[in-house]
Amino acid sequence: MEDREIRAALDHHWAASDANDFEGEHQIYREDAVLDYPQSGERVRGRRDIQSSRAAQPNRKRFTVRRIIGAGDLWITEYVLAYDGRPSYTVSIMEFLDGKVARETQYFGDPFEPGPSRAQWVERMP
Repeated sequence: MEDREIRAALDHHWAASDANDFEGEHQIYREDAVLDYPQSGERVRGRRDIQSSRAAQPNRKRFTVRRIIGAGDLWITEYVLAYDGRPSYTVSIMEFLDGKVARETQYFGDPFEPGPSRAQWVERMP
């Protein structure tokens, strides 16, 4: 699969995620995909269980993609995932095999106030 095809699949995945389209969101995964959440120590095996675990999450989710970078079989998406309006800055690392995601690792970071000690050297991001 060429990079442009993977990029199109990623664009579809994140748009479907934002629309709570659980079928469309999970088309990108292999049947035997593995999803890791290192911060909670959880691993989900198999596309169906990944989809079921996400569908069971009761909060309203919104996804805002900041950027997607990658090539070949390794792609990284930086995005803001908001649960009921509360943002979490997220990184998704997807490893592809035969055009589908074989492994994904997601990292989450909560926002925090900037430190005053570095204020003279920084600018606020949008």
